Amino acid sequence: MDLALYHPAHGYYARAAQRSGRAGDFFTSVDVGPLFGELLELQLAEMGALLRSAAERLDLVEAGAGNGRLAADILRAAKRRDPDFYETIRLHLVEASESARAAQRDTLAEVGDRLASSRGELPERFAGILIANELLDALPTHQVVMRADGLKEVYVSPGPDGLQLVEGPLSTPELQAYLDRAGVTLETGWRVEINLRAVDWVREAARRLTRGFMILIDYGHEARELYSATHAAGTLTSFAAHRGGGDAHATAPSWLDRPGEQDITAHVDFTSVRAAAEAGGMTTIALLDQTYFLLGLVEARNQPSNQQSAISSRQLKTLVIPGGLGSTMKVLILGKGVGTPALAGCSFKVRVT
Repeated sequence: MDLALYHPAHGYYARAAQRSGRAGDFFTSVDVGPLFGELLELQLAEMGALLRSAAERLDLVEAGAGNGRLAADILRAAKRRDPDFYETIRLHLVEASESARAAQRDTLAEVGDRLASSRGELPERFAGILIANELLDALPTHQVVMRADGLKEVYVSPGPDGLQLVEGPLSTPELQAYLDRAGVTLETGWRVEINLRAVDWVREAARRLTRGFMILIDYGHEARELYSATHAAGTLTSFAAHRGGGDAHATAPSWLDRPGEQDITAHVDFTSVRAAAEAGGMTTIALLDQTYFLLGLVEARNQPSNQQSAISSRQLKTLVIPGGLGSTMKVLILGKGVGTPALAGCSFKVRVT
């Protein structure tokens, strides 16, 4: 998965500046239109007001920033609606793909004056707000399966007809320790993903954030649901031309096809992600569906013009509709050194479906 997605020459994300949208392989909230970024800016501005003093700058870090479309939507809304907040922002875009980083200046255009850095790693130290929209699901994951004689890891191996799956001993005892910490007991035959990389990333992000907020938006579940009979076949899948695929029980599932030419993804374990952040000194403020997060921000938004309202209402329906992005995407909000403030994004209802 690491090679297929992130190899510098042949990786799926490395070879193009943008992979989502109608012409891409999958659809994100950013692809719906600028409303997602405009609503998110309301939450960021509120957080910024809680963080900054008159002399302070605010670091806005987006991890997995791609070509900068979400940051551009946020900054344009801030420049128009919250100019004082806009002037405090020092934008840091974190993106592994050189192709995507090369496109960021053009994407930001007139709001490019806020860009302080563009690199492949998080800043070593920063104070402000970290956003990661659909990053954790694309981090390389382990897959394990419970057999009668114990837990086995699933490996990729060359075979006579191409890549195939084989089972073997665990590559690290941390895989069993992960399940133990989450209180998970797998039944024989259950196949699941364990994303050690996501937990490590969150722990490291929490270390580097000296004070501020973290907003993680992704699809996934609490551990008790993710590691249950409902998902006993695993969640690892691929996307190409907006079609998902992957039979976890096949000898060669679809995510082994055409490595480097399709997305590979797995659902996020929010229980373990939250625990890693809290071990790094952060406090959980809320975990809720994107539907309720955005509806809370809609209530805080100033009334737009009629034309803007018509456009926004179409976009809003797509962003919050049950069964779509609204209930599939979860929003985890964490704080460090900020207490547990009552945020606009949590004002409508705190609910996870």
